[in-house]
Parts: sequence; structure tokens; C-alpha cells
Amino acid sequence: MIHVQDIVKSFDGLTVLNHVTTEMLDGKVNMIIGQSGSGKTVLMKSLIGLHQVDSGHILYDDRDLTRMSEDELRDLHREVGMLFQGSALFDSMTVMENVLYPLEMFSDMTKIEMEQRARFCLNRVNIAEHALNLMPSEISGGMQKRVAIARAIALNPKYLFCDEPNSGLDPRTSLVIDQLIHEITEEYNICTIVNSHDMNSIMEIGDNILFLKGGQKEWQGSRYDIVHSDNQALNDFVFASELFKKVRAAANQAEGKSKE
Repeated sequence: MIHVQDIVKSFDGLTVLNHVTTEMLDGKVNMIIGQSGSGKTVLMKSLIGLHQVDSGHILYDDRDLTRMSEDELRDLHREVGMLFQGSALFDSMTVMENVLYPLEMFSDMTKIEMEQRARFCLNRVNIAEHALNLMPSEISGGMQKRVAIARAIALNPKYLFCDEPNSGLDPRTSLVIDQLIHEITEEYNICTIVNSHDMNSIMEIGDNILFLKGGQKEWQGSRYDIVHSDNQALNDFVFASELFKKVRAAANQAEGKSKE
């Protein structure tokens, strides 16, 4: 679990995160949502130590990120998996080599153990054996994303950060990636943090959703709570389209009938 306690972050006198307090839960997909400029990217980068906050605390269980030495931060990062926007696979490496890379860099496994672990992770995300020696340019965008997930979980992380995981994917493939992230999160009890603006993802896998507005925590709840929220700013953001307005109305109508 990650506890965020009253953090503030400013750039050149402009406050981007304004006393944000929240929790990211183990075994749940924790989503950070909000309009552009709301502070969600800065929050994610602060959570992994890429930005040093001005005040407040970020606790990984009982370990305070804001007070860690470089060695302690390096140890923490061994427990963290990253799924970057656009996958960020190494173009000059095969699928297998991409997944082996973090194992070779940060694990004490033997070569055989690393290959076994890489194959296990690739199999878990449904990458077929014949694709292991292909280059990233030779596979589809959806397959690239699944390989990136395999690489992100190779070191068996306790924390998984995903930056816009569905960026550039078609709706059907996005759904596959959403379900895969959700399954892996529950299966391995990972604390998964997703930065997203994809409303389909929010409604499909948002176990614990933090809505930021103007650098402040405006609302927090699950994808089930979001349908019944009376927070106007949240509703204006999530249910901006006519389609999602109809979805919300239908859900509320169905619940009303079930109570009759």
C-alpha cells in the first residue's frame, strides 16, 4: 500500500499538487484521473521519486520515500514495475531480450532461471513461442503492450505504475490490455497505479479512483461509486459525452427499479 500524506509540489512558484492525501491499495487498480493540467502526471512522477515533493510524505507501507537515501531508493525501485506510454520497448532487442533485460540488470538469477522467468511472464500475457525472437517492429501495437507488461512484471514487483497504458490502441485491444492489467493486479496482489484519461478503462477496471482538479483531491471512490456520485466536477469530466450520460442514467434507473 502507498500512503500519500498532504504532499505539495510546485514549479517556479506555481503549485501543481496542493496538499494531496490519498491511499493506493494492494491488489487493486488505483487510477489517477483528471483534466490536462490537473496534476496527475506530476503525482505519478512524485510517487516514484522522479519529482521531489516540497512537503508531505509518501509511504510505501512504512518506508518514507521522501526521506530515503539513494541506496534505499534504488532498493525500492527493484520492487517497482513500469509500463510506459507507447510501450518503450528496445527496438534493437527481440521480444525475449526485452523481457530478459531487467532480470539481467537487477536480479541474481542464473541464466537458466532468467530465461524461465521471462518465458513465464510472456506466457502469462499470452505471447506465443514463435514470437519470442521477433523484433518489436515485427509485432502489433497490442502485442508490444503485452510484451511491455511482461517486462514490467519480470522482477515480480509489489508496485506497478502504468502511464496511459491504452494510448494508441484500438478499443478492442484496449479492453484486452485493461483486463490483463486487472487480472495480474489481483493475481499477484500488486499495488497498481494507472494514469489514464480513458473513460472505458475507468469504468471497466477502476477499483480505486482518484480524481484531481486543479492539483487537489476532488473525489475518490470506485467505478461503482462513480455512477452515483453527486460531485458535479467529476460528473462533468467522466460523463461529458452523451453516451456516458446515457450509461449513467440507465445504471441509476436500473438501481431504482431494483429497490422498488
